[in-house]
Amino acid sequence: MPQTSPSRPVPTPTPTSTINPTFSGNGNLASGYNPPGVKNTDSAVPLHPSAPVVHDYSCDGPAAGRLGFRWTYGSNVAARNRDPRVQVVQYNEDTFVLRQNVCVHWEAPFTYLLFGNDGALLIDSGATANASYYPLRDTVDAIITRWGQMRRRDKVPLTVAMTSGEDIAQSQGIVQFAGRPDTTIVPTPLEVMKRHYGLSVTWPLGTSRIDLGDRVIEVIPTPGAHRDGVSFYDPYCDFLFTGDLLFPGRINISNDRDYVASLERLKAFAAREPVKWVLGGHIDMMFVPGKHYPRFATYKPYERILQMEPELIDEALQYAHEVAGKDMMLIRPDFVLFNGVSPDQRTRVWPEGVPNIDAPHPF
Repeated sequence: MPQTSPSRPVPTPTPTSTINPTFSGNGNLASGYNPPGVKNTDSAVPLHPSAPVVHDYSCDGPAAGRLGFRWTYGSNVAARNRDPRVQVVQYNEDTFVLRQNVCVHWEAPFTYLLFGNDGALLIDSGATANASYYPLRDTVDAIITRWGQMRRRDKVPLTVAMTSGEDIAQSQGIVQFAGRPDTTIVPTPLEVMKRHYGLSVTWPLGTSRIDLGDRVIEVIPTPGAHRDGVSFYDPYCDFLFTGDLLFPGRINISNDRDYVASLERLKAFAAREPVKWVLGGHIDMMFVPGKHYPRFATYKPYERILQMEPELIDEALQYAHEVAGKDMMLIRPDFVLFNGVSPDQRTRVWPEGVPNIDAPHPF
């Protein structure tokens, strides 16, 4: 019986793309290869740009990024610690999170560096003025230089702003930027700071803005933990930077009426604007609900993560009402409120609704 060769499919020619790729800093927006959010980042910055790269900061949803990283947690003997003095995590191409080494200062504050098309913003400056122990300016300068090289920019103006100039754990490093070229330092005295933001008449109501070039950061007065407290909102990443007002740790309330009012404003703000995460100035809490590290601890291997869900604004407001007018501490799974009492206050009464789990022993 005669045999016939099996038929083979005829290969089809590779289709020619009708899309002309563009390199404006966002890659090819029309390609459809990137899911929503990813296409809004600088994932396709030209390797050798011939002109300054201009980024489009308009987003459908928060810009993509990653903060899945463990922070350095110090040492039992601080003098033997060999971790970097400043830990740097790049959330995305235009957003950096920096943390001071806990063995340099036990509060290990966070600072945030944000870039736009016309400049950069550094939020807070850490707890140590001496650059030999805490080289914040050198670190920020290195990041800015590299960022500028990638985008063919010789000059990147910098603004340095505090969530509170009264908070010594957030404002001491500001002196390192004195005299730095192309740098604007927001004044820290309360009345001068109000004038700088144009809030002298409306404070603590109203808002102000810091325009980084198509990435406009909103400034929201939020006194309560400090008289001069402000929060910053980034509509690109949908981050709300709250400093000492709300963070996973021991929150010391200096004026409970201001504190409640500030949380009410943040709650209303979060109802109008999308908030992905609340990012505070420190971490004191362990990953065990309600348990926190004592002051001056330089070894914190079981810290809670930095980022807080926006729903915690509502929870903080609920319990801020409860402590208002009372000298007491109140424990919640993700923070502890101290109103009118020492930050070293202890309580034997464990609150209902908070699992009482023994904290692990340090390894």
